[in-house]
Amino acid sequence: MHIKTILNNCYKFKNFVYRSAYFAEHEGKQAIHIEITPRKNSRGICSGCQRPSPGYDRLEERKFEFIPVWGFLVFFIYRMRRVACPACGIKVEDVPWADGKHQQTKTYMQFLAHWAKKLSWKEVAESFQTSWPKVFYAVRYIVEWGLSHRDLSGITALGIDEIHWHRGYEFLTVVYQINAGCIRLLWVGKDRKAKTLLRFFRFFGKERSRLLEFVCSDMWKSYLKVVARKASAAVHILDRFHLVSRINKAIDEVRADEHRKLKKAGHEEVLKRSRWCLLKRKENLTDQQEVKLKELVGYNLKSVRAYLLKEDFQGLWDYVRPCWAGKFIDRWCTRVMRSRIEPLKREVRTIRKHKELILNWFRAKKAFSNGVVEGLNNKAKVTIRKSYGFKSFRCIEIALYHVLGKLPEPKLTHRFY
Repeated sequence: MHIKTILNNCYKFKNFVYRSAYFAEHEGKQAIHIEITPRKNSRGICSGCQRPSPGYDRLEERKFEFIPVWGFLVFFIYRMRRVACPACGIKVEDVPWADGKHQQTKTYMQFLAHWAKKLSWKEVAESFQTSWPKVFYAVRYIVEWGLSHRDLSGITALGIDEIHWHRGYEFLTVVYQINAGCIRLLWVGKDRKAKTLLRFFRFFGKERSRLLEFVCSDMWKSYLKVVARKASAAVHILDRFHLVSRINKAIDEVRADEHRKLKKAGHEEVLKRSRWCLLKRKENLTDQQEVKLKELVGYNLKSVRAYLLKEDFQGLWDYVRPCWAGKFIDRWCTRVMRSRIEPLKREVRTIRKHKELILNWFRAKKAFSNGVVEGLNNKAKVTIRKSYGFKSFRCIEIALYHVLGKLPEPKLTHRFY
C-alpha cells in the first residue's frame, strides 16, 4: 500500500491532490517529502474573506511538517498560489492543512499538543525529533483555538486561589469553574493583587457576573474586596481548607516555640518528633504516631491544649444549620481567647472578623468548597514541575490552559494517536 493511498483514506483535501512521495534530505537526516498540487481548474481560497478567487501567480515551494512515520520526518511540499480577490486584493491562498504562516500542519500541531499533556514539552520534542519551540507553538495554537471556541454559558460557581510558580515572591491568580459536572480552569493572571482579579471580572463580563451564585476563596484581603464589589449577588464562601490550615500553622508555631523553651531549660524533650502527631487527623496517624500522641496527652503543655482545641474545632463541620454553627464558633472562640495561647488567639480574631463568610458554607448546603480547587492547584504544580519550570508567564499560562482548561479542539477526519 502506498503512502499516498493511506493519506487519501485518512487525510484527504478537497481540490488538492497528493502527487508523489520520495525520500529527501532534511538537516542531515532522511525525510519523506510528499508533493501536493491543486486540482485542475480549481480556484484558490482567499485567506482574508475565505472566498474562491482567480489565481494571480505561484510562490516558491514551502514545507509543512506532518506527523513522523516509522522514524522518518514527513513534509508536505506545496507551491502557494496568490489570488486576486475582488474584495481583499492580492492575497496568498488559504490551505486546509495549515494555518497562516505556520510551518507545521494543523494535524501535527494537534498531535504534539496531545502528547504534551502526557509528557514534558522537552520529552515530546525529543521523542518526535522536533524542537521545544515547535512544541510550544503547537500547544499555543491548540490553546488559542480552544479559548476562542469554548462555551462560557451556565457558569454559576467559581473557585479563586493563588499558586506560587517562580522563585521569589511570584504568584499566579487562578479562577476555576466548580459547577457539578464541569470543573475547569477559566482564567489565570499574574500576581495576586486586587487589580489582577479585577482583570478577570472585566474579561468575564457584567452579565455573567450577575448570574454567579457561589464564589469560593481564601481570606486574602484583595480577593474579598473584589468579590464583594464585582459579585455581590453571589454567596461568598470562605474556604474551610485554608481555615483549618491556618489553625494548623498556629499549632505548629506553639509546638516549635514550646520545644525550644523546654530544650533551653534542660527539660525532657517530649515534643521532639511530635509535629505530625499534632497536625494529622486521628484516622491518618500511623501506629507509632498514635503511641506518641497518647504519651503527649498525659502532659500539661500548651501544645497539647492547642491540639485539643483544634480537634474540638473539627466538630464545626458536622453542623447543618448556620445558626447553630455560628453559636459553636462563638463558644469555641471564647475558649481559645481564655487559653492564653497567643497564635491561636490571633487566628480567632480573623475567624470572628469573617464569621459570616465562614457560615456561608452552611448556607450553600455544603455543596461548594475549595477542596476541588486545591486538587486542581496540585495538578497545576505538577504541570510546572513536569515541564522543568517556565521562565515566562506566557508559557505557564498556555500550559495551564492546555492541561486544566478542558478546551475544545479542532475536528479531524482521522486521529493519529
